[in-house]
Amino acid sequence: MDRSSHPRSRGLAPVVAVAAAAALTLAGCSSGSGGKKSEEGGADAPAGKADTPRMTVALVTHQSPGDTFWDIVRKGAEAAAAKDNVELVYSASPSAGEQANLVQNAIDQKVDGIAVTLAKPDALRSVVAKAEQAGIPVVGLNSGVSDWKKLGLMEFFGQDESVAGEAFGRKLNEVGAKNAVCVVQEQGNIGLTQRCDGVKKTFEGKIDTLYVNGTDMPSVKSTITAKLKQDSAVDYVVTLGAPFAMTAVQSVDEAGSKAKIATFDLNKELTGAIQDDSIQFAVDQQPYLQGYLAVDSLWLYENNGNYSGGGEQPVLTGPAFVDKSNVERIAGFAAKGTR
Repeated sequence: MDRSSHPRSRGLAPVVAVAAAAALTLAGCSSGSGGKKSEEGGADAPAGKADTPRMTVALVTHQSPGDTFWDIVRKGAEAAAAKDNVELVYSASPSAGEQANLVQNAIDQKVDGIAVTLAKPDALRSVVAKAEQAGIPVVGLNSGVSDWKKLGLMEFFGQDESVAGEAFGRKLNEVGAKNAVCVVQEQGNIGLTQRCDGVKKTFEGKIDTLYVNGTDMPSVKSTITAKLKQDSAVDYVVTLGAPFAMTAVQSVDEAGSKAKIATFDLNKELTGAIQDDSIQFAVDQQPYLQGYLAVDSLWLYENNGNYSGGGEQPVLTGPAFVDKSNVERIAGFAAKGTR
C-alpha cells in the first residue's frame, strides 16, 4: 500500500460520518462525544476536545466473551474518541471468519477508519484489502506485529509478542523456575503462539504447552488442575491472560500443588493477587494505550496526515514487568480499569 495518501475524499468525510453514525450496525455499541463547532473555528468547543468534523471509527477485535482484557482496550479507545469527536463503534468475535465479516460490515457502512486486531492475519487479509480499496484507512493493534505491514495497514500499536515471551523466559530463569507449563487459551492465535515460543526460546528449564478452552473457565480450571496432579514437578504455571492466571490460582489450590503462577497481562484482580503473593509477576502490554493510540492515530491521519512510527515501524506499548516492587503504583490505575 502507498502510505503517502488514501483516495478517500476529505470533503465528503463529514457527510459520510453522519450517515454512518445513523445507520451503523456492527453488532456492537457506539460511544464518543464531540464539541459544538463555532463559526470562529473552535471557540465554543469544550476544553480538551477536538472541534474537527465528526468521524466514525470501527474498532474490531478478536475478544472472547468475558475476557476483561478487552474492557481496558475499549476504555482507551473511548477516551480517544471522546477527545477527538469520534463516533466509536466496537464489535468483536473470537472467530476469525466472523471478525472478517465485522470488518466487512464496517466497510459497507462507509466508516472513516478501522482499527483491527490480527490474531489470525490470513483470515483478514482479503477484507483488509477491500477496506483499502474503498479508501478507508486501517490500523492494527494488539495482535499482528509481524503481519501488519504485509497486509498493508498504515500503523500498528502493541507489543512484540516474541520479544515479550523471550523476556518472560529470562525472568523465569531469574526466579529459579525449572519445570513450567505454558497455558494457551486459543489455538491458532498467532500472538499467543509467539508468546509461548518466546518463553521456550530463552527459558533454560523444561516447558510444556497446555491447550485449554478459553471460553469455558470451569474447563480451564479442570484442565490445569489435571495437569498439576499428573506432573507434580511443575513449579511454574505460565498463563497468557489475567483471567486465566486467576483461574490457575484455584487450580493450584485444588491440585495441592506447590507451583507458582506468572502471567501476561493485567487487570484489577490480578494486581491484588501480586500484592498478596498469589501471583509472582505479570507482563503489562498497556492495552489502554493500544486502544487510545489506535483511535487517535486515525483522527491524526484524517486531520493532519500523520503517521505514528512513520508508517514503517510499529509503536510498541510493552513489555513491562509488574511485580511486588512496583505493583502498588500500578494497582491504583488498575482499580480504575485502565491498567
